[in-house]
Amino acid sequence: MLALSYAVPSILIFITAALLTLVGAFGVLVMKNPVHSALSLIMTLFGVAVAFIAQSADFLAAVQIIVYAGAIVVLFLFVIMFLGVDRNDTVRVDPLVGQRVFAGAGVVITVGGLIALMARAHWVTGAMSVSTGGVALAPGSGNVQQLGTAVFTTYIFAFEATAALLIIAVVGAVLLARRERTSDESES
Repeated sequence: MLALSYAVPSILIFITAALLTLVGAFGVLVMKNPVHSALSLIMTLFGVAVAFIAQSADFLAAVQIIVYAGAIVVLFLFVIMFLGVDRNDTVRVDPLVGQRVFAGAGVVITVGGLIALMARAHWVTGAMSVSTGGVALAPGSGNVQQLGTAVFTTYIFAFEATAALLIIAVVGAVLLARRERTSDESES
């Protein structure tokens, strides 16, 4: 009876977090207005934060809200507003001839290389014995050191992939924000 009283709230919290996350993710995909998609992304990130709180990961929940729902989504909204949501672009004309072929080849080479490297490493992304020895983080004063060691050894691939994706997103936003000069602007 005591176990059931603890299980029902946990299940309800999980269902709430899952619904927030899934409905928000669905909203990101189906909304036609980019601002509404960004707001749906905030709902998704809030659902993930609720799941973190349910798992007693308060720091991760705070980072989720402050960094992702706060800073990253504000950056997305800034870029959306900077690009102009009401502007119609022609996607049929390539500014550089053959860029889609080179981009596709780059994606195939990168994904193939990553798969080959991970298969060669037996699908391990870091040295588990170096970081924590396969043991969960112990309570106490060494958590920050153990977390730092885990991030820069076991999870270094995910850390570097995230950094690369953020750089690609910034470069893409800058390229999308460039506008071509008309003949009137170039003469003056």
